[in-house]
Amino acid sequence: MSKTSPITTIIIIRRRFKIHKKSFYSTQSPEQTTETLTTTTIMETEEEPSGTMTDEIYTNGGDEEPLSQQQNRRPIISSEQLDIEAYAGLYTGRTKVSRLLFIADKCGNVSMQLEALRMAYDEIKKGENTQLFREVVQKIDGRLGPNYGPDSGWMDAVDRRADQRKEKLENELNAYRTNLIKESIRMGYNDFGDFYYAHGSLGDAFKNYVRTRDYCTTSKHIIHMCLNAILVSIEMGQFAHVTSYVSKAEQNKTDLDPITIAKLQCAAGLAHLEAKKYKHAARKAKVIDNINFRNFLELVPEVRELIHDFYSSHYASCLDYLGNLKANLLLDIHLHDHVEMLYTQIRNKALIQYTHPFVSVDLNMMANAFKTTVAGIQKELEALITDDQIQARIDSHNKILYARHADQRKATFQRVLQTGVEFDRDVRAMLLRANLLKHDYNLKQSRKI
Repeated sequence: MSKTSPITTIIIIRRRFKIHKKSFYSTQSPEQTTETLTTTTIMETEEEPSGTMTDEIYTNGGDEEPLSQQQNRRPIISSEQLDIEAYAGLYTGRTKVSRLLFIADKCGNVSMQLEALRMAYDEIKKGENTQLFREVVQKIDGRLGPNYGPDSGWMDAVDRRADQRKEKLENELNAYRTNLIKESIRMGYNDFGDFYYAHGSLGDAFKNYVRTRDYCTTSKHIIHMCLNAILVSIEMGQFAHVTSYVSKAEQNKTDLDPITIAKLQCAAGLAHLEAKKYKHAARKAKVIDNINFRNFLELVPEVRELIHDFYSSHYASCLDYLGNLKANLLLDIHLHDHVEMLYTQIRNKALIQYTHPFVSVDLNMMANAFKTTVAGIQKELEALITDDQIQARIDSHNKILYARHADQRKATFQRVLQTGVEFDRDVRAMLLRANLLKHDYNLKQSRKI
């Protein structure tokens, strides 16, 4: 594992996966794209960003942008109660509702829960998902007053319009099939997919999006189909499908613009995260030394200081920053299942790096550096030694860790002696051959009769 892979994963997750339908199908220019896609493109691309992308970075994070706009986009990372309104403002559509409901289910604060449900109620009424509306009303259970209760009039109107829309789409698709117009059939299935997606029938939406594959005539059509399938697969939690359709889309490299590449990398990162392949999810070799990404770190000073402390071996401060982030990271819809494991890996990496340069380490000093007890640090080190992550032994009586470093001096002498023996052998062989040639004492093949 690379030095910063767990930390980098946390950084990216906080800003990366803001995938919603509007942004997923965006055809805007890079200068008009959301900050999420910009961040992901920079995080994922191994080469230096192009001039256009650099301009976009400064647009999103430079000094010329009003401070109020920077604050509106700043991720919520403090240890205080989550600012749900600011957090939800980063998202739209289904993902906004899903995140709000997740917060309502996971947080232990009643006021936060009700605020999340209130915002989810308002967002749902902008769409057409009556089933999800009923679920939210049931969760609210009258705690927000009469204005946030059942609305049978709205639900009946939405369901009536849905039936009419579905009948119209069926008639149009049947006509397209009769006339055998491939492009019209493709668009018909897309419309059906959009219809089912809007009404929360994700399985039916996925089937209709995938059916367009047989009617795609250009690589752009295939990419569009893949993006549709990826979006729905993410919401259904089917990340095997996500990986498959990302791969299909990437086969059409000539028609992939930077925005689409960023979307695919977002999706691939989510799939790697769910598979607990954190290094692949992050794919970030440089953070502090990356001038372009440094602009984004200025918007999140806690994360910037966290990374700096990790590189500078100020582990106590680094772990303090992580502790402040933890409560809010546990409310992230994608990251929550991985927080404990990532935090454990970060701490283990810090312990390994702390002990690596020394022949012996005083456990009292080490415990003080990591703000824990001697017994606690000893237990952690024992686990790492047992797992072969640290080559050392512990003097439990004197509370000292002794590293089992190889004797470099002895190893060097052995290598030198071996090289000398090999050199002597080669020189003797060359001298012998030279003397044989000098005296014409070589074996010639006998002539066959």
